[in-house]
Amino acid sequence: MRFDELDLSDSVLDALDEMGFQECTPIQEQAIPKVLEGQDLIAVAQTGTGKTAAYLLPVIDLLYTLPEPENHINCIVMAPTRELAQQIDRQLEGLAYYLPLSSVAVYGGTDGKVFAQQEHAIRSGADIVIATPGRLLAHMQMGYVDLSKVAYFILDEADRMLDMGFYDDIMRIVNQLPKERQTLMFSATMPEAIRRLAGQVLRPERAEVRIAPSRPASGIRQSAVKCDEGEKERILRWLLKERHSTRVIVFTASKSTAKDLARTLKRSGIKAADIHSDKEQSERDEVMIDFRANRLDVLVATDILARGIDIDDIAMVVNYDVPHEAEDYVHRIGRTARAGQEGEAVTFVGPRDRRRFALIEKFLGKPVPALEGIEVKCSDNGDRRGDDGRRGVDRRSRGNDRRRDQRHKKGNGKAPQRAETSASSVAGTEADAQTDTQATQQAAQQPAPEGKPRKKRRYSHRGKGNRQKGDAGEGNPSTAPAQ
Repeated sequence: MRFDELDLSDSVLDALDEMGFQECTPIQEQAIPKVLEGQDLIAVAQTGTGKTAAYLLPVIDLLYTLPEPENHINCIVMAPTRELAQQIDRQLEGLAYYLPLSSVAVYGGTDGKVFAQQEHAIRSGADIVIATPGRLLAHMQMGYVDLSKVAYFILDEADRMLDMGFYDDIMRIVNQLPKERQTLMFSATMPEAIRRLAGQVLRPERAEVRIAPSRPASGIRQSAVKCDEGEKERILRWLLKERHSTRVIVFTASKSTAKDLARTLKRSGIKAADIHSDKEQSERDEVMIDFRANRLDVLVATDILARGIDIDDIAMVVNYDVPHEAEDYVHRIGRTARAGQEGEAVTFVGPRDRRRFALIEKFLGKPVPALEGIEVKCSDNGDRRGDDGRRGVDRRSRGNDRRRDQRHKKGNGKAPQRAETSASSVAGTEADAQTDTQATQQAAQQPAPEGKPRKKRRYSHRGKGNRQKGDAGEGNPSTAPAQ
């Protein structure tokens, strides 16, 4: 569908034409008519599907054709991060270019001068306020924020806001809004928490739009490497040397990993920096400015960058840790191959990540090919089944060899020649295991030497849920499981 087929004003269509937009995306085609009809809406769509324009276009059109009271805040757009608020503000500036509407972006991490500018815009009654929850509440606590005339309330990236712990802040803001308003909620996922929030802030007769989960862009060359945790740094350095040395984002699962990895890369002479929620907003801004200006080659980031950051020339994305959700995987690697370009995405799959990565491949509908060109050490702890389907055949075989050698040494002082163990020698291994069992039973029936009670062998059943605290290693340190 084309935008000029929608019931939008000429001024809005002129701005779209000036920006080169003619065709609607699926979320825009389905959401815009419902918003123009005045319905409350909950929409599920991933980042990059055009959802920002899906709510901005109809709202600015309604504000223009159905003028709201002047010198009052008429619309509030809530965003989880400063970066997303800035992005929405820039897009609004283009879409409302020919409309007499005022707006202000309200977010934290600024100095007193910027706070005063935000205060002035709020007191003047900006038509649209784009705000992060915490900073809007800070202004509200000063006593000059009047939300009594708000006609449109929009929650963007609602699931992300709940993940970041903004539920209480959102509800404090909602309680100051008039009952008669139009509420729009956009979310990348639809967990139960989002449904509960929708039930609290939207009208019961709300409309719902669902767009099928997006898939990675065709220009992304995906690959994966199964490796041990200790191998990841070496593989990353190889990638930066052999594939792409600049314009790289490395995603980690935790802030501590991001800090340590960035420090390690810098010691190796790589221009890298970490970015995460522990950094002050001014520090994050400085890192992003340096990265955009090519003063940094590698960003090591948590998922704070997976949404809301618009950088078009990322050459490679590395998932140092496998993301928890398939949709987060799409968000991460979607930072590359933007604007019709090509890019590369590499995922490191540690032993504990195999099952999670298998779910991502199932979501994608195809396996991710293995990374080529590098030798990798992999203990494959995530899947201990041998080729014949039995668990731990090779490990059990090595244990049988050691015990057999010890018995022969005790018997005649001479150890037999050890045969090579492979998947094809399973039958012999089973026979050895049976012999070992018989020998153990016979040893157990023999009486202990006089005056020396036999020590009980203590076994540790890891993962069975019946090991008592303190059992491991008690009386026999060698049996304690590795921590």
